Amino acid sequence: MSAHPTPDRLVRYRVDDLVCHGMDRGDHLERWTAAPWAGGAPAGQTDPVSCMRLAPCAPGKIVCIGLNYVEHVKESLTVAPGATAPPAEPLFFYKPGTAVLAPGGAIVKPAGLERLDPEGEMALVIGRTARRVREADALAHVAGVTAFNDVSARDWQKKDGQWARAKGSDTFAPFGPCIALGLDPRDLALELAVNGQVRQRARTSQLHFGPAFLVSWLSRFITLEPGDVIATGTPAGIAPIEPGDTVEVTVEGVGTLVNTVVAEPA
Repeated sequence: MSAHPTPDRLVRYRVDDLVCHGMDRGDHLERWTAAPWAGGAPAGQTDPVSCMRLAPCAPGKIVCIGLNYVEHVKESLTVAPGATAPPAEPLFFYKPGTAVLAPGGAIVKPAGLERLDPEGEMALVIGRTARRVREADALAHVAGVTAFNDVSARDWQKKDGQWARAKGSDTFAPFGPCIALGLDPRDLALELAVNGQVRQRARTSQLHFGPAFLVSWLSRFITLEPGDVIATGTPAGIAPIEPGDTVEVTVEGVGTLVNTVVAEPA
């Protein structure tokens, strides 16, 4: 991936029983009083980088965009028959907060499920409330960018007709490892690798609906609030994962989100 100016990297972590926000400074974590969009500021103390990491924010809602890379539309017919061309308007669905998984956490493959797929995505994190914002102003409402894995149970996606179970089950929304604050989302390299083998590779400039349009369009229907996450869609290259696999989603300027896969306990 190409070099990119290093933005501030907001992380969320646990110190004993305290959940903290902070900036990852490489050799230490600079603790903040809260997230920047909540009025946070440096707290005047540091924590070790070995602290237990959490997802970098606790979103009120996770909005996911489907079928937003042209080549992915074609391959989607094999796992969820439907559209044969990119949609005329963004297709969106939700994942609940209970689906969030921290960097390093384990994606659980449900018992009896035949096919579980990862989907590497670039996600936007909202920093200012957005309601009916113009496209020209939309990115001013974005705090930063993170890496996202839209884990998808294909059996259920085909069977159910709607995607709440297939996309919203526990552990199906890993994101992180940080929020790259102020990072321009319009042309970033994106990769997904499983066990070190790259499966998906794209640039966000190839999105059918770009980041500014998505924020503006979504804000016509739903109020986007600080800390909300918008997963912008996955490129071609979907394929199953199995217990024992390691999944990596890398977004230029953000870093790499790493999660393992385990079987649901009996």
